[in-house]
Amino acid sequence: MDGGRLARTWAAPAKINLALHVTGRRPDGYHLIESLAVFTRFGDRIEIAPADSDDFTVSGRYAPDVPLDTSNLVLKARDALRSAAGPGKTPPVSIKLEKNLPVASGVGGGSSDAAAVLRGLAETWDLGMDGTALAGIGLSLGADVPMCLAARPLVARGIGDELSAVPDFSALGLVLVNPGTPVSTADVFNALSRRDNEPLPPLPRRIDFHSLRNWLEVTRNDLEPAALAMQPAIGRALSWLDKAGSGFSRMSGSGATCFGLFETGNVAKRAAAEIRNRQPDWFVAATRSLTSEAD
Repeated sequence: MDGGRLARTWAAPAKINLALHVTGRRPDGYHLIESLAVFTRFGDRIEIAPADSDDFTVSGRYAPDVPLDTSNLVLKARDALRSAAGPGKTPPVSIKLEKNLPVASGVGGGSSDAAAVLRGLAETWDLGMDGTALAGIGLSLGADVPMCLAARPLVARGIGDELSAVPDFSALGLVLVNPGTPVSTADVFNALSRRDNEPLPPLPRRIDFHSLRNWLEVTRNDLEPAALAMQPAIGRALSWLDKAGSGFSRMSGSGATCFGLFETGNVAKRAAAEIRNRQPDWFVAATRSLTSEAD
């Protein structure tokens, strides 16, 4: 390794679908969605450093669940960027993934890891690629990767690739809970009873805890009923969030991670501690969402 150039770290935040409406299906099988999504301070981390040969290692609570071969989105992102830029500009790198988010849990962990790798390698290799170019590469890896590259409050439409930033979005106090049951996104989509649901209602003019909670009450996660039928433990996670004082509770994405909305970060921390005490084997994290402004 080149000791003159130190390793750098990039955050791979969890993606939380506050609302997710399935509004149609394309002839190629991709579902059309409308989703309000935020990203959290809690998530995975990617460390990149120049190296004599390519290397990939994983640490963290959920490392045993992560494949180390080219099926991993981290390596797919590295290889896709290298292919786009050319081998002459993309020398070997060591990539370390700290896997803090459960796998197959509805919070875009793999997609966020891939997005962090694209951002990190574009800087490490000094490629001068703008966000549009990276998003194009990201979309080839998965529909969630472009929004994970944005990593700010947004509304996603289409297959998740048509993104509209939401300005003046304050940080939210959130508790994330996963009962330890992986859920297949494909299985959940295949189990939907209908795919032509109403789109999202207009967002409130001013977004704060109270206006957002009221807005969420008239929205849905259209994937939740199907996921709940497959994994009843999701219902227990939602129940524990409600018992801990959540202002609003819902499943994120295709599950099984659920979120609770809390008025302050301190209230969220107390709620997380209460749930963790009762369910020590579950994934439980108190966090705050990233705002619409760069931190």
